[in-house]
Amino acid sequence: MKKFKKILLTLTLSISVFVLPYTTDAASYIVQSGDSFWTISNKFGVTLSNLQKTNNRTGSVLYAGETLTIPSSIANADKELMAKLVQAEAKGESYAGKVAVATVILNRVDSNLFPNTVKAVIYERSAGGYYAFSPVKNGTINQTATAESKRAVNEAIAFRGQGSGSLYFYNPKTATSSWITSRQVTVTIGNHRFAK
Repeated sequence: MKKFKKILLTLTLSISVFVLPYTTDAASYIVQSGDSFWTISNKFGVTLSNLQKTNNRTGSVLYAGETLTIPSSIANADKELMAKLVQAEAKGESYAGKVAVATVILNRVDSNLFPNTVKAVIYERSAGGYYAFSPVKNGTINQTATAESKRAVNEAIAFRGQGSGSLYFYNPKTATSSWITSRQVTVTIGNHRFAK
């Protein structure tokens, strides 16, 4: 019996060596000293609540060395596209303004009034053929996004679904549509009014 247990233990350790590398892929993360749920959710671009829910956690206590499962997130290509739109739409605006623009994109993806993918929301056209976002029409969406715009996208993703539900934004000094100015304003940040 002792010989059988020894063989079983050796076999288990051998299998563990082969399985171990697969537990360190993008779906898991080993908590480092100083990490918090917020910093981890921001780093991976997942919602804070989804990260906690995936790991069956309601509190905020983490221990260095523990492994967290990272829930699926928005694809990197979609994050990059969002960051380019944020850069084009909110260049010169505060960081909070950039996060709010990214949040509008995510709110549209989550709304049944708009397409259900980031790319489809960004490139959406109205029945009249107009683009939803002017940088798509004028080509400024093709410029490189700054690190700040990328960080703003990740923060918007981390807090997805926890805002005031803004689906639109506009500059009240330049807006010519009476329809957009009739929408319920949720917040004003810099030169942009956000509305639903």
